[in-house]
Amino acid sequence: MIKNKKVVVVMPAYNAEATLRMTYDEVMDQGIVDHVILVDDGSRDNTVSVARSLSGVQVHVHEKNLGYGGNQKTCYRLALEAGADIVIMVHPDYQYTPLLIPAMAGLISSGLFHFVMGSRILGGHAVSGGMPYYKYVANRILTAVQNILFGAKLSEYHTGYRAYSKELMEKMDYSGMSNDFVFDNEFIAQALWRGYKIGEISCPTKYFAEASSISFKRSVKYGLGCLRVGICFAMSRLAKTRIGRFL
Repeated sequence: MIKNKKVVVVMPAYNAEATLRMTYDEVMDQGIVDHVILVDDGSRDNTVSVARSLSGVQVHVHEKNLGYGGNQKTCYRLALEAGADIVIMVHPDYQYTPLLIPAMAGLISSGLFHFVMGSRILGGHAVSGGMPYYKYVANRILTAVQNILFGAKLSEYHTGYRAYSKELMEKMDYSGMSNDFVFDNEFIAQALWRGYKIGEISCPTKYFAEASSISFKRSVKYGLGCLRVGICFAMSRLAKTRIGRFL
């Protein structure tokens, strides 16, 4: 716990057997995590077996792959059912270091933010940390456009390292959100629409063979989806009414 708030880490997993154990060990080494929930999204390796061998991990298995967004929806539902006051999403592929858990939980527990993201861009070490240059350029351009559309000033919208308060989680409505990767951007849009401020913390980047990555084709689809979300948000602000089922 931190400030008497229960900290629950959720792991949306897909083919993560090679990195799951070291991610879990580092999560637990932080000393403030009360509960870990892993949701397996139809992995074709031994992710589930490894997860069930880890002490105290609650394992939930999707019989078929629901997608990254669909996985998160299950993660957050189970976290609230477990009594979480602070929910932190940690990818089990070890791309985002669990060493930042105390800092992210601290920002939430302080009451200053209900939503905190680990930014790979803050600090200027994304490319040196292994982020492919074309992804870095695409990230910067897309983020600049999104900041205009959202009327925000975030350093990036595309990190998967996130922490949330119970208050925010209970007010989010996932019914109109995608089950695919654009879920992350729809989540940000809905949080901003509801008036929540988003905090950021610099997060070192790790890219290696076992770290998950989407194909170029899916990256293009994701980028177009992010633009759609931003345009709907901007139109909603102008019309002063919700446009888009995700808001």
